[in-house]
Formats: sequence, C-alpha cells, structure tokens
Amino acid sequence: MKPIYNNAYDAIKDIIKDGMTIAAGGFGLCGIPEKLILAIKESGAKNLTFVSNNAGVDNFGLGPLLQTKQIKKMIASYVGENATFEKQFLSGELEVELNPQGTLAEKLRAGGAGIPAFYTRTGFGTMLCKNKETKVFNGKEYVMEESIVTDLSIVKGWKADRAGNVIFRYTANNFNEACAKAGKVCIVEVEEIVEIGDLDPMSIHLPGIYVDTIVLGTNYEKPIEQRTVSDGTIQAKGFNEQKEWMAKRIAKEFKDGFYVNLGIGMPTLVANFIPKDIDITLHSENGLLGIGPFPKPGEEDADLINAGKQTITYKKGAAFFDSSESFAMVRGGHIDISVLGGMEVNEFGDLANWMIPGKMVKGPGGAMDLVNGVKKLIIMMEHVAKDGTPKIVKECNYPITGKNVVSMIVTDKAVFEVDPKYGLTLIEISPFSNLEDVKKSTGCSFKVSQNLIGG
Repeated sequence: MKPIYNNAYDAIKDIIKDGMTIAAGGFGLCGIPEKLILAIKESGAKNLTFVSNNAGVDNFGLGPLLQTKQIKKMIASYVGENATFEKQFLSGELEVELNPQGTLAEKLRAGGAGIPAFYTRTGFGTMLCKNKETKVFNGKEYVMEESIVTDLSIVKGWKADRAGNVIFRYTANNFNEACAKAGKVCIVEVEEIVEIGDLDPMSIHLPGIYVDTIVLGTNYEKPIEQRTVSDGTIQAKGFNEQKEWMAKRIAKEFKDGFYVNLGIGMPTLVANFIPKDIDITLHSENGLLGIGPFPKPGEEDADLINAGKQTITYKKGAAFFDSSESFAMVRGGHIDISVLGGMEVNEFGDLANWMIPGKMVKGPGGAMDLVNGVKKLIIMMEHVAKDGTPKIVKECNYPITGKNVVSMIVTDKAVFEVDPKYGLTLIEISPFSNLEDVKKSTGCSFKVSQNLIGG
C-alpha cells in the first residue's frame, strides 16, 4: 500500500527542495493539484522550475506561486489567462520555455516511457524550433524534441485505491497522466480513497506503479473560467451578421462523419451552424472526442462542464482520454478539419496567430500541432485589423505558427483557397463587400475564380 496523507503539506515537506523541477497536471482550471500547489507555497521552496500546460490564473493554479516568486522558470504551452505570468515574462523576471501543447504532452509521456527524444512535424519553421535538429522523413521536415523527466510530479485524480491506482474524472485527466509518469517521484491528490479491489481494473487510467504517495483532499473549488449556456440565441461577444455569415460559410465545408476541431474564440461560433442533416464529432485538446451542445440554463453539471477553457458537455458515444492521446489523434492525421483564428496569413498559407513580440504572449497552445496535423485548416478572421491594415499579407510580420499550412481563409469580406505553391484564389465575396473592396483591403496579390461575377 502507498503512504496516505490527509494533509498535503505533510506529504510534501520532506520531499520539496529549492531548485527542483516539478511537473504539474491540469488544463486551464480543470484537474489542478490545488492542495499540493498550496503546500509548496507554504514550504517556501524557491528557484523552482515548473512544467505545466499552463499557469492557471492569478489566484488559482500556479498563480499563487508566481505571485510569491517561488517559480524561477516555466516550461509551458498556453499562458494567456495569467496576467502575473505575462507581466513577469515580458519584464524578464521569469524564465520561460514555450512548447506546442502536443509536443509538451508527448515530451512528458515519452520521458515517463524512457524515450529520450522523438521527431515531430509540429513547430517546424517556427521560432520555437530554431537551432533544433531536423530530419526529413518521406519528403517532410521534422524537428527533434528531447523528452522531459522531472524531480517531482504533482497531479490531481478523482479516485484512488490504497495501491495507488488512479481514476481521473472526464476531462480532468488532461495533462495529469503524462505528468505523473514523467516524475521521478509522484504525489497524487484525490477526492476519494477506496480499498484495494474496489476499483474496476478496466477503468484505471494511472496504474499504481507510477504513484509514490497519495493525498486525500477535501473542499475542492473546481472553478470555471467561462460558463456558457444556451437560451436558443447566440450571445457571443462581438457577434454580428458578418460573423454569422463566416460561421455558416465554414460549416458548408463539413461533411457527414467528419471529425472537427474548433479553436477558441471566433471559431467556436461555427458549432451553432452545423447542418442538421449531418453528424459531426468535435474534438478537444484537453481529452474529449464528442463535444455536445451547450446546456440550457439550470441544466449545467459542474463535474461535466469544468473542462478547462469553457463550459462543455459531451454527447452520447463520446470518449475521454488524456492530452497526449488527444494530440496523437491530431499528429496522426485523424482530424478532418480544424478552424482557427488568425492574426495574419500570407499568400502561400503561412499562419501567425500566437504572439506579438514585446506586447502579448499567449503561447502556442495546440495551434502548432493542429496546423501541421489536420487534413484541412480553415482560418476564420476579420479581413483587416482594427487600424485597417490587411491581415492577409505578402509576408507575416508576427512569429509564424506554421509554414504553408492554411487551406482556406474565410473573412467578413471574402473566401480564399490557398495553394502552398501558387498562392491565393478568391472563390467567394461576402454580402458585406465587393471585388474592389477585397482588392483594396488585401495585402498581397491573388487570382479571382472564373465563377465569380466580374472575375
């Protein structure tokens, strides 16, 4: 049987040391080992390096450790919701190593499996892979990424037995399973501990061989970053006729049986306009295949919708898994379409959508994996920036997310098909624009389809 503690500080006090590298599970605010994080804060340990998908928010997740400046370095993927993190990073107080989300999950998984490095298409040609070894396989360039093994891993489970076997609840698995395996020592906090034999062996996500210590936690907060319910109308910020037209136009690209990934922000609007006569399965990076409709007011289930970035439910036939599995689906080419937002797209399909140097850093998140792994990438964005400058350009000014990856661009003015060799072809003009307007507001040359009036 594993050592069991009712107090997280007692479990960690003889293990935590200055300068340790610690893997922490969680995605957004879901599946956060909150008791162990607070215990580390109480310990006063400093100069810590944390490996985590994200840094939570200012007052939850890793936020409290950033506020006390106990973290020297963050190895993370998406950090856009933590103002303290962004401030410390931009000021140079915090050392940061950003990784694509799927690469980070695979680094942890591979580290726990004794695999020192691997090659991935993700990130090739971007600033995150500068000076890294590359190799060509089957005519495509891949980047070598080294795996991660940490001194300690802290994870959040749902149930555990006294042998250390752990079950995660729904999307709370996310990065927890990979983090647990990557740690030389693993401490897991859970909401319930049962006797050996009480858990269904076929339902166990994390076998006890990976777990060293168990903490029984109580009074979990389970906050939700963004709660979304449906009253039959669309109440998204900034929603208007132009965005509705864009979402409906993109939905026409879906076919029955497609697996689809929708990025955060504007692309989520597309889910409202999927044709009723086709069946689409939505994919989420935090470990869910088969996202259902938003619940109606009063019908929310806190356990189901505490899924990270937004309120979420699942439909009949859905599947739950950890984030490394989620990105295996992406990199393996099993997702038919992904719809992402964009800051800029160049004439040959380079995409920039994750960073404005010196001003804004959200982190690459899952975008770098998606743009290189899905069968078709559609960018949904406004045609021009707030200052009127084109977002479709000859060369991207911001750091790119991927080279020659965009298949289609849908804006409030037009629809373009993108060929990585021959460039853009205008195939449709929105009801809110005309050909002259599109030419004037596009920062590069393009062909006009013969099917267009006046083309």
